Amino acid sequence: MAKPASDQRIPPFIKGVLHLSFLFAAAWLISICTGAVGAGWWAGFSPDQMDTARLAAPPGMGHLLGTDAMGRDIASRLLFGARVSLIVGFCAPTIGLVAGLLLGVPAGFHGGRIERAIMTGVDVLLAFPGLVFLLVFTFAFGSSLPTLTIGLGLLTAPRFTRVARANTLRFVDREFVLAARASGAGNLSILVREILPNVLPPLLIYMLLVVGYVIIAEGGLGFLGLSIPSPTPSWGGMMAEGREVLDQSPHVSMIPTGVMFLTVLSVNLIGDRLRSRFEGRDAP
Repeated sequence: MAKPASDQRIPPFIKGVLHLSFLFAAAWLISICTGAVGAGWWAGFSPDQMDTARLAAPPGMGHLLGTDAMGRDIASRLLFGARVSLIVGFCAPTIGLVAGLLLGVPAGFHGGRIERAIMTGVDVLLAFPGLVFLLVFTFAFGSSLPTLTIGLGLLTAPRFTRVARANTLRFVDREFVLAARASGAGNLSILVREILPNVLPPLLIYMLLVVGYVIIAEGGLGFLGLSIPSPTPSWGGMMAEGREVLDQSPHVSMIPTGVMFLTVLSVNLIGDRLRSRFEGRDAP
């Protein structure tokens, strides 16, 4: 039996680099999550507190990462803004994951008209411009954190549906499913006890990769002024606020950009590591 790609011989140096990158990614995410949860304790300033004597000041001078164009502490706003990015980044893909399971698994399991109807709807949603959808969604339900989270979650649902359907098709004709059917198990029992445990792990790994995409999407919306309204800080909003002083004080935009970059990179590294661990494995 051939070994999966993850078990093939890898030079020790490359293994060391991969191990260190995974440790860095895990440490960074733990730090960001800890900072976001305890932002009220860690932050030395209120995110809206203005220091009019230090407008767009560089790091130091009483402010660890400097201040923005309105004299607000960048480090404090990063910690409070992390709450928005992490809530949206993890909750929106969770909504997409649940929707994908509810649609993709039945589509792959039943096939026929049910599959054609579901996948046609998925193709329509994928063809619809996401930005236009979010504009209409926020206009109809208001601009808030729950609205943004649900809207981005609905945008990711078609992708999860396709992944769930593809993985369901891998197992629907396997021996253990046929044996369960022959023993008299109903469709619901087969879906819950046989299909779902095998479809869920790859979907969870895929969700980690979508988390990075959603964090970037929220940041882009914040940069365009379509995310959480002020005065609630968000990383995208902080990047947008630094445009006016970009030539004189680039750190106002570059620091939140760097934090977002490292966060998304860490999520992707962990997702790739988990995917390499599970690829090549199959159901018993």
